[in-house]
Amino acid sequence: MKSLLFLLNAIIGLIFIYSAYTKLFPIEPFEMTFIELHLANWTTAPFIARFFISLEFFIGLMLISNFNVKHYSKLAILILLLFSLYLIAIIIIKGNDGNCGCFGNHLFMTPLQAFLKNFLLIGCLIFIYKYHSGLQWSKSRYLVIPIALLSLALPHILNYVELSYSEHYLIKKEDTFPLELDTLIKNAKIHPVPESLKQGKHIIAFMSLTCPHCKIAAQKMRLMKEQNPSLPFYFVLNGEEKDTTDFFKTTNAYNIPFTMLFGKPFIYLAGTSLPSIYLVKNDTVEQRINYLALDKEEIEKWLNAK
Repeated sequence: MKSLLFLLNAIIGLIFIYSAYTKLFPIEPFEMTFIELHLANWTTAPFIARFFISLEFFIGLMLISNFNVKHYSKLAILILLLFSLYLIAIIIIKGNDGNCGCFGNHLFMTPLQAFLKNFLLIGCLIFIYKYHSGLQWSKSRYLVIPIALLSLALPHILNYVELSYSEHYLIKKEDTFPLELDTLIKNAKIHPVPESLKQGKHIIAFMSLTCPHCKIAAQKMRLMKEQNPSLPFYFVLNGEEKDTTDFFKTTNAYNIPFTMLFGKPFIYLAGTSLPSIYLVKNDTVEQRINYLALDKEEIEKWLNAK
């Protein structure tokens, strides 16, 4: 019985560590969760996301150590209850579609599946709290500080916050070039491209339906569009038409118009490095941004500039 409790405690600790690690790559969907919940903005979300990942690392490492079991099992239960309340809210507001993000993009789980997973883990932790005394060592408290510091540092070591995305990933205005929108209009499939795309300012994103970075960019733009419906985003998608269902199920970017473009015309306009996100004025690309540099305030400044 005692060895079974040690093993169960260690397994739950490993689950917490795996959950933390998988949220790091990519971390952007987890960051956007806090923006969507209005708990952070685009600047603070990367730090808040990494703090919660650190907390998962810390709980996992302490559970594996089997010291102070009752204290850290209670902390684990509290975190799981908070995550479960979030999952309930998601199910009520958005339904049971899409990936909850509990294990990042590594393991797909619907919000209901994740809720049931949390319910099972909470049950196991209550059992551990009641029957498991853990390891006894009078100096075990001296482990807490180094483990806490390691946990806080890990997310920043493994996936540090880039504070100057715009500076590093923005192609400056002197690098402008014409975008042959007639090629897009002539060859587009599924949805016809509106002629209005040739006038005024638009953010045109060329994406592959199966590209993970493209999906992150689409999620970001979907969230920005929800915050400011006037943002003129437009998707040009490439891939098998059957993959559009999964793309929009993952990104939930139903609020952004799109078309499909195949073969040489897509490569000619987008290049081979995706996603290609262009800030277009009339038929000229004024700026090209990396998906990491997507910033709602910077895009709004560009739109408002003369």
